[in-house]
This record gives sequence, structure tokens and C-alpha cells, in this order.
Amino acid sequence: MHPLDRPVWNSLSSGWAALAQGDEHARRLDPSYGPFGATADEHPESLAAIAALVPADGELWMIGPEALTLPPGVIVTRTAMLAQMVAPSITPATAPPPAWVPLGESDAADMLALALLTKPGPFRSHTRRLGRFIGVRENGRLVAMAGERMRLPGFTEVSGVCTHPDWRGRGLAGALMRVVAQAILDRGKTPFLHAYAAHDKTIALYCSLGFEVRAELPMMVVTGGGYPAP
Repeated sequence: MHPLDRPVWNSLSSGWAALAQGDEHARRLDPSYGPFGATADEHPESLAAIAALVPADGELWMIGPEALTLPPGVIVTRTAMLAQMVAPSITPATAPPPAWVPLGESDAADMLALALLTKPGPFRSHTRRLGRFIGVRENGRLVAMAGERMRLPGFTEVSGVCTHPDWRGRGLAGALMRVVAQAILDRGKTPFLHAYAAHDKTIALYCSLGFEVRAELPMMVVTGGGYPAP
């Protein structure tokens, strides 16, 4: 099985290991960093273990390779098919990148506010600590950012890509993604990302940057388990 077939589990077992909660059957990310969880396999003990990690009043996001049949009491609130894309190389830009800056702890409030406004995917209070983030500021205001999230041997995910509605249409998101993805390649890793498979325009944009679809994986968002809510 390819390591990206189980991106969450393999991240929780490697790059996210210090932030993982659970055991050898099922694990979830510390909820202050994100709502992701996964099972080691589809055995009954693994399904029971992940059910115990689902927030009673919150969400757990699970990604591929197959939709799981979880025990009673776990409620599926949303499903979607994701296109998983990888970039063996990045297409050179035709224009210079925007003036970007590295983002850190002093930018935490602005990063969270931009993510909550634009909803690029689940973004929690400590998500920014999962990897390197960069952004563009206009008159001191954070208007676009991109960064890293899942980390597993040989691969790093590009994530948290978003632009304030008033600054869209200027190519900021694509430009920042190029910078983030090229830095991953320069470290000897392969950048990857997840997009909704039905969003043709988004996938076309990512293809123009050098990404290509590797697989389609089901995503399932669940709640109603026994884990204390964040």
C-alpha cells in the first residue's frame, strides 16, 4: 500500500507522532492542532478504538482509503470524495512572487482569523505549528497565506491556503503555494495536497502549478463518540 493511501494514520505514526493520542489501533491528532483521526486497519478493535476518540461534541475528520463502518453511536455528519494530488516538480512562475513573509507565533491571531473567514479546511488554534507558513501582508493586514500540515516519510502536505475575499483574483494563493511546495521539494520531500474531487476549477489551478492527481480518497466527518470535546 502506498503511504499516501493512509495519509492521516501515517502522519500520526511519524511526523505527528508527538501530537498523537490513542494507541496502535487508532489515533487522533491533539484537537488543538486539528480534528484528524485514523485507524490502523479495518479490524473491529480498531473501529472500536477510533469510536472512543470521536468527540462527543465536536468533529473527527477521517480520510481514506475506504469509508469505514463505525460502531453505533458514531454519527457521520458529512462525506466527500477528495482528489489527492502530488507534485514531482513545480511549474516555473511567469511573474515574480509577491513580497511574502514567514509567519510565526506573533501572527497567530491573524492566521486564525483569516482561516475562520475563508475556511480553507479545518484550522485550529495550534494548526500553524504543524509546519512552515508564509503569508502576504498589505498595510500590516494578513491577506493571504499557505503552509504545511501532514508530514510522513518522504511527503509533506501543502495546506492552509487562503486569501481574503477583498484580495482574490491576484494570484496570491497560487504564488504562495509555489513557494511552499518548492521549499518542500528542496528538502527532498514530495509535496501533496487534498482538494474536493468535484471542484474542477480548483484542481485545474493546482495542475497548472505542477500537481497531478494520484488518487481519489473518501473523507468522512463524524461526531458523537466518547472523547472529550476540545
